[in-house]
Amino acid sequence: MKALLCTEHGPPSSLALADVDAPPLSAGTVRIEVHAAGVNFPDVLIIQGKYQFQPPLPFSPGGEVAGVVTELGQGVTEFSLGDRVLGLPGWNGFAEQVVVPAAKCFSVPDDMPLEVAAGFGMTYGTVAHALLQRGQLQAGETLLVHGATGGVGTAAIEIGRCLGASIIATGGKAEKLAVLSEAYGLADVIDTTAETPLKDAVKKLTAGRGADVIFDPVGGDVFEQSLRCINWNGRLLVVGFASGTIASARANLLLLKGSAVVGVFWGAFTLKEPERNAENFRQLFAWYAEGKLNPRISHRFSLAEGGQAIDALMRREVIGKAIVVVREAT
Repeated sequence: MKALLCTEHGPPSSLALADVDAPPLSAGTVRIEVHAAGVNFPDVLIIQGKYQFQPPLPFSPGGEVAGVVTELGQGVTEFSLGDRVLGLPGWNGFAEQVVVPAAKCFSVPDDMPLEVAAGFGMTYGTVAHALLQRGQLQAGETLLVHGATGGVGTAAIEIGRCLGASIIATGGKAEKLAVLSEAYGLADVIDTTAETPLKDAVKKLTAGRGADVIFDPVGGDVFEQSLRCINWNGRLLVVGFASGTIASARANLLLLKGSAVVGVFWGAFTLKEPERNAENFRQLFAWYAEGKLNPRISHRFSLAEGGQAIDALMRREVIGKAIVVVREAT
C-alpha cells in the first residue's frame, strides 16, 4: 500500500510517498480502507518531533481518518465489514490503510460524506468536551473563540450556538475573518492585529462584563489578554498553543475575577471517560442531522500532496479544515 512517510523529523516538504507493508491487525482493532484524512495542528508538531506523543520513525502523520472497515480483529463485535467509520489512530492516517482500535472508531451517519467525517472527529470531539464538560457553557452566556478561523475555532462557533451562547470570534487575518463573518453571520468579530487591545474590544462588546467562557487554542499574548477580559465566574479553556508560546496565568487576576483556568486534554478524556465521549458524539451527530453543524472544508489535497496540506495549515491559509483525499468515495 502507499503511505506518506516521515522518515526523519523536519518540515512538511520532507514527507515522501512510499510503498509500505499493510499494518498488521491485532485483537480489538479494525482495518480501515482510508478514503480521506483530516489535517490538524498535531500533524505540524509530530513531523518535527515536538508532539507530546511521538511514534518511532518511520511513520505517517494523520490523526483522524474516514473510510470503510475491511477487516475485524479478534473480539470486535460493534462493527461489520463494509461499515463506514471515522477512526482516530493518532498518526499513520495519511495512508491507504490504517489499523485503529475499535474503541477509537465511530459509525458515520448515512447522511455524512466520508470527506466531512474525516475532519469531524478531532475538532468537534475536542470542542464538545471543552464546552460541555470543561467549560460547562450555558445558554445566554458569552463565548469568546480565539483562533476562530481554524478547525477547532469554526467548530466552537457552531457548538457554542447549539448551546445557546452569544459568540465573539477573534483572529489575526482580516481577510479570513471577513470570510468567517459572512459564512457564519457573525456580528462580533475582533482582529487581534488591530490597534485596540483585545481586552478592551471584548469589554466593549459585552458592556464591560467580559466573556463567560473563553476558548483558547492559541496561547501566548492572547491568553494574557483573556485573563483581563473574563467575566466574574468565567472559565478560560486552555486548548492548545498554536502561537508557539505557553503562557502563565497570574494568580491575582484569577482571584480578582473569581475565574478559573481549565485544561482541555481531549485525548486523555477519550481514554479515561469513553462513555461520556461516545455520548458527546451521539449529540454531535444529532446536531449534524438537524443541520446545526456544517463542517467547512476549505482545502483538499491528494495523498501525495499531504505535505502541502500540513504546510497550508502552518501558513494559516485554511479556514475550517484541510482534507487529504486518499481515494474517492463510492
